Amino acid sequence: MRYKQSNLYFGLNRAHQTGITLIELIISMMVISIALTGILTVMNLTVKHSADPVIYRQSLAIAESYLEEILLQPYTDPNGIDGETNRTLLDDVDDYNGLTDTGVHDQQDNVISTLVDYDVTVSVSAPLALVGGVLAKKVTVNVSGLGASLNLVGYKADY
Repeated sequence: MRYKQSNLYFGLNRAHQTGITLIELIISMMVISIALTGILTVMNLTVKHSADPVIYRQSLAIAESYLEEILLQPYTDPNGIDGETNRTLLDDVDDYNGLTDTGVHDQQDNVISTLVDYDVTVSVSAPLALVGGVLAKKVTVNVSGLGASLNLVGYKADY
């Protein structure tokens, strides 16, 4: 009797299991690998799209600057010459119709080297009649590049 009690005391009873089985080890490895795959997939997706807000914000800033430049021009041509082609000579809203810049340009038509991946197109509609008989031209600026495309619309009224 004494021998059995000492075996139980020292954990030498073979009925009590110590360690883990091979099946338990394989199952735990599979669970851990599935969890890691899920975590790494989410991290990959997050990193892949982390620059999207920056690209969108840059496109918006470009479109806003072009639209502001155009809307600050007079509604009608002050010198009576239509179709100026040199960017520095554009002097009314209609002159910007069909403007296409590969790479962003400033008002003096110089390419901005850090923004060469963006393309800008401008369209100006024929005058539209608004409430009260006021005429307005719809100006649409499209900025595309780096997988993003953005349209910004403004109106120049003749008042």
